[in-house]
Amino acid sequence: MTAIKHALQRDIFTPNDERLLSIVNVCKAGKKKKNCFLCATVTTERPVQVKVVKVKKSDKGDFYKRQIAWALRDLAVVDAKDAIKENPEFDLHFEKIYKWVASSTAEKNAFISCIWKLNQRYLRKKIDFVNVSSQLLEELPKVTEESVPSGENQSVTGGDEEAVDEYQELNAREEQDIEIMMEGCEYAISNAEAFAERLSRELQVLDGANIQSIMASEKQVNILMKLLDEALKEVDQIELKLSSYEEMLQSVKEQMDQISESNHLIHLSNTNNVKLLSEIEFLVNHMDLAKGHIKALQEGDLSSSRGIEACTNAADALLQCMNVALRPGHDMLLAVEQQQQRFSDLRENFARRLASHLNNVFVQQFTQALLQLYNRSYFLSVPGHDQSSTLAQHSVELTLPNHHPFHRDLLRYAKLMEWLKSTDYRKYEGLTKNYMDYLSRLYEREIKDFFEVAKIKMTGTTKESKKFATLPRKESAVKQETESLHGSSGKLTGSTSSLNKLSVQSSGNRRSQSSSLLDMGNMSASDLDVADRTKFDKIFEQVLSELEPLCLAEQDFISKFFKLQQHQSMPGTVTEAEDTDGGTLSRQHNAGTPLPVSSEKDMIRQMMIKIFRCIEPELNNLIALGDKIDSFNSLYMLVKMSHHVWTAQNVDPASFLSTTLGNVLVTVKRNFDKCISNQIRQMEEVKISKKSKVGILPFVAEFEEFAGLAESIFKNAERRGDLDKAYTKLIRGVFVNVEKVANESQKTPRDVVMMENFHHIFATLSRLKISCLEAEKKEAKQKYTDHLQSYVIYSLGQPLEKLNHFFEGVEARVAQGIREEEVSYQLAFNKQELRKVIKEYPGKEVKKGLDNLYKKVDKHLCEEENLLQVVWHSMQDEFIRQYKHFEGLIARCYPGSGVTMEFTIQDILDYCSSIAQSH
Repeated sequence: MTAIKHALQRDIFTPNDERLLSIVNVCKAGKKKKNCFLCATVTTERPVQVKVVKVKKSDKGDFYKRQIAWALRDLAVVDAKDAIKENPEFDLHFEKIYKWVASSTAEKNAFISCIWKLNQRYLRKKIDFVNVSSQLLEELPKVTEESVPSGENQSVTGGDEEAVDEYQELNAREEQDIEIMMEGCEYAISNAEAFAERLSRELQVLDGANIQSIMASEKQVNILMKLLDEALKEVDQIELKLSSYEEMLQSVKEQMDQISESNHLIHLSNTNNVKLLSEIEFLVNHMDLAKGHIKALQEGDLSSSRGIEACTNAADALLQCMNVALRPGHDMLLAVEQQQQRFSDLRENFARRLASHLNNVFVQQFTQALLQLYNRSYFLSVPGHDQSSTLAQHSVELTLPNHHPFHRDLLRYAKLMEWLKSTDYRKYEGLTKNYMDYLSRLYEREIKDFFEVAKIKMTGTTKESKKFATLPRKESAVKQETESLHGSSGKLTGSTSSLNKLSVQSSGNRRSQSSSLLDMGNMSASDLDVADRTKFDKIFEQVLSELEPLCLAEQDFISKFFKLQQHQSMPGTVTEAEDTDGGTLSRQHNAGTPLPVSSEKDMIRQMMIKIFRCIEPELNNLIALGDKIDSFNSLYMLVKMSHHVWTAQNVDPASFLSTTLGNVLVTVKRNFDKCISNQIRQMEEVKISKKSKVGILPFVAEFEEFAGLAESIFKNAERRGDLDKAYTKLIRGVFVNVEKVANESQKTPRDVVMMENFHHIFATLSRLKISCLEAEKKEAKQKYTDHLQSYVIYSLGQPLEKLNHFFEGVEARVAQGIREEEVSYQLAFNKQELRKVIKEYPGKEVKKGLDNLYKKVDKHLCEEENLLQVVWHSMQDEFIRQYKHFEGLIARCYPGSGVTMEFTIQDILDYCSSIAQSH
């Protein structure tokens, strides 16, 4: 390495007036090992510039060349990678980071050491040395700014690191002293020996003077020593006094220690007393229930508003006392244990009393509602009463009973129900089950009676009112219901066999009544007018409008009363409560954890399903009756049901009302699809009479009726897409079956059947402007036009049959290649033959033929479509067109012959006009 260093100094740096101070053999990290050298150099000229130069060996290997140089002031960071372990890698951070791997760790350390020295000596901006051993930096000589000013001109006398450390310049004062001394000896430069001898003599003189000075100060030294001896004596006396003082303070220290220990015991006792008082105050403040609260829990009146408020406040206070977070050790106190037991007894007794009272309130409200229901039914069953007038009055009030007063009375207990839910979930669950049992029976009777009235209004019959005579007498029935609800055991859930038996009897009566309504026989749509359908629409809308607020009000009450929208902590483990349908009211869960929101919503939905289990089957029965009365009623039901489902889903997509109406909507949609399928099937089964003309087919008229009704019903409806799909199916069926009937028709020509029916379809679609059937409307118009033209051409061939055959032959000859002016030379088509044919069709014969044609067309066409004049006008135009065509052939094929038709275009117009007027 020394030889390389010498060669680099000689060949590269000396020509550039630079000195090489340190060198390291490196290669780039992560690449192929192409070795190069990093050199630390300084310039010999002032001001001194320090550089890091990269030197690389030439490709031929004979000499070294300078590749790149960086100023040391541009170096920001030197990263040695690891300050503990030996590692040859290091990074130099200039404008970019250069990663190097040295040939050895020693070379890397020597190079970094040189960089650090140059930084300390020449640069004001200090370089950051990262991951460099602190021991390595401590071993380096530290150069301060005082000894080496950064701006002073300096020179480097050596080429290695030792030269940098040993060389120090003279400061200004030293230079000045040397200059003064040399000025006093002018011969110092010319005669160095004489100058050195003079300096030696002066040094001897100075040494002698120093010795004499020391000898002269001996007396003063003796005086100083005497003073020191006296001071030592004084110190000994002071030490004796301090020892006596220390003995005196030792006794005082013992006394003070005793006093300190006594004070510590007093402070400790005081602290314990304060803490004990704090614990007692905590227990008294948090576990002491006021006497008024205790009295309210034991004897409070749960039937008055003031008593309910007092009981609610007392129950909340009791819950706070029971849920107080005891500090460690409190549960081991006998007084705390006794107080907790007292609270537990109060909670159990009040929960039992509250549950019993609420159960009695449920029974009382249920009994009151039953009395109102039986009063209503009993009024209809009075012997000798006018059934029809009573039923008419009864049917006008198609409303469901309002349960708002019952809800208002029960909501006073909402906070107590919340308290019961958090303290005794079993009793809360029992009350919930009882409420569902009572309400499901009550709502079942009210809803079934409501639907019976709706069915009677739909059918317009009064014979069904006789069902009320089968109901038991109201006094005995209500008494039987009440006894079944209370039960003989006095528990929350009493025997319900009587009530269930009565419910079964009533349900049986209603089932028989419903079956009798459904057995009324099919009524076709033609037997009903618009007023009947409007009446059905209003009744169905009234039914849905009554059910929707009823369900929403009950769901809102359940949510508020049973607190099913909040997270509650319930002590104990709760098991599943099964309802009478075999479902579960709530899943098993740890009651110490709050119920999630999904469980709360599921519980509300389960309760609503239990309470209103009769709504869906009753709605399905009503829908079946409406479909039985008139299949077109499915259109009204689809629109109304879709609107109510959409409204319910906007409120709560997962609610009971939304789910139930959605299920019923599926049934309505199925009936609607069945109605469409039935119409298509009826089209396919149409049979036409062989002896009478066809006219407008029945299913074409029915499609017009269906489309007109549907457009009025589905205006701005949510389910417009379903109607558009039905339109597409129906119109395709109409097109196919019209063509089928036209092909099978024997009495009426096929073109007439197609023309009349497609004209009717086109007129219907144009009037209704159904956007999804624009393509079908164009197709119907095209079919109507094509068959009208076909019928006209076919019919006009008969009045001038021979003339037509003659000119067809002429056209055939021309088509074979014979020139038009040469056709008259053909034997069968000469002028004489043309005159014979023309003479057979004088004006009188033409008029007679047209009159017969008019009569025949009149027999083919039906009166209801009124296309006779249209067809006759088309025939007139076609006749004139043929006339002009014949005249043109005569002029071209028989020029100069003077042959003309025996009637003119004006004659044709007169004939057609007079024929039309005469008929």
